[in-house]
Amino acid sequence: AVLFWVTLGPRPDIEAAAMTMRFEFKIAEALLLAATAVALSLRLAQPGAGTGLQKLVLASAPALLAVAVMAELFILPASQWESKLVGSMSVVCLTAIPLLSLPLLAAMLLALRQGAPIARGTAGAVAGLVAGGLAAALYGIQCIDDSPLFVATWYTIAIGMVTILGAVLGRRLLRW
Repeated sequence: AVLFWVTLGPRPDIEAAAMTMRFEFKIAEALLLAATAVALSLRLAQPGAGTGLQKLVLASAPALLAVAVMAELFILPASQWESKLVGSMSVVCLTAIPLLSLPLLAAMLLALRQGAPIARGTAGAVAGLVAGGLAAALYGIQCIDDSPLFVATWYTIAIGMVTILGAVLGRRLLRW
């Protein structure tokens, strides 16, 4: 959070934006992803613990985002789809979310080392989802692109990058 406030800070129109459903949705979506990934990571840290329910619950975040994208495509004229998808902050998004997630990923991996994950790469990937989701929620406070089309594209790519990094690091660092 300190890194966010020092480097980016909230968007200039934060008060007005915070009153819109799209702004609230992108923050809630990112936090839902992080929260459901935390639940799964706790199970992955315990050898032999079942993860079926947590995996199902984790799917709620992408499912909700898919519904929002479909609604956006239904509501907006096709002529606006491209501008909403591309937005104006895609490069910043692809940089800020991974950078903001690095300390969070390190903390998650350290926490997972206290457990005994058997599926190290999976546990690391889920740590990346937690870190990416929390970083996306922080970045969402600064990002002026609130369209679900933008979030589904650029936030997903950025969180995916962190998830892959988490998987790679998890395989190497989560040994017990």
